[in-house]
Order: sequence, then C-alpha cells, then structure tokens
Amino acid sequence: MATFRAALSKLAAMQVSGVRKNYNLDALPDHLQPPQLPALLVLPIELHEQRFFREWRDSLGASAFRGGVKQTSYTVTHLLPFAPRESGLGIRSHLPRLVLLIDNYMGALALDSTLGGMLRLPAEVSIEPGIFAYGEREFYGCAFRHRWTLEVGA
Repeated sequence: MATFRAALSKLAAMQVSGVRKNYNLDALPDHLQPPQLPALLVLPIELHEQRFFREWRDSLGASAFRGGVKQTSYTVTHLLPFAPRESGLGIRSHLPRLVLLIDNYMGALALDSTLGGMLRLPAEVSIEPGIFAYGEREFYGCAFRHRWTLEVGA
C-alpha cells in the first residue's frame, strides 16, 4: 500500500530523456524561465480551463469500502512545458521536439507503469499537447493526465 503523496514523489522522480528538471510538490517554481525548460511539474489537480479532451471525471474518488480491496482513484496532471509561446517561429517550429519529448515520456513510463508498485493498477494516461499557462506565462508543451488507482488502509 502506498500513499498518494509517495506516488506523486515517485512520479516526480521519473527520469525522461530530454527533460532538464523535474519538480515535486515542495519544489514547484512560481515562474519558469527558458533555462529551466523542458521541465516536468507534478500537479495533483486537473487544469479544467486548459483541457483539450472535454470529458469530465472525478479527480478523486473512493470505492464503497465494503469487503474486498479498499481503493481510491486519483487524477494527476504531469505538465511538460518546454518552450515559451513567444519563442521560435510558432508551434510548427516546435512540433518535432514536442513529439520526441512525448515519445521519451511514454517510453520512461512504460518501464514502470505502476510507479514501483505504488499503483494498484498501471497508470492510465491521456496525452494533451498544446499551450499551457504557468506562472503568468504561456508555454508550448504537453499535459499528461494520469488516472491512478491506489489501495488504501492497512
């Protein structure tokens, strides 16, 4: 059994080729500057106003806890900003690098889709490339929306 916090920390420690810096909850910067990019930010929230996939799911949910395994489901955003929106020649100039980072991310997750056994089931991930606001600035990037199931209780 793992805690939500421990699973978030394990996600923040995931090494992705081409990513300069991983930020856990305790180290999230107020603002991002180009030398910090590309970065991965663990956000235990959904950024509803920035969703491309318009389906809505409960971010946190618990089973009835009657007999059987006690489990809780969580939704986590792993945000990958990689270039300020005002940089380059527009999105077209950034697409090849974005696709490479997405491939690298999914390859790293495939090596450990249960985060070292912390998740009861392998992570379900939606991939949402686009433009994302962080710290009063917009970035080209990708939101990896994780849906987790964790066992709870002793």
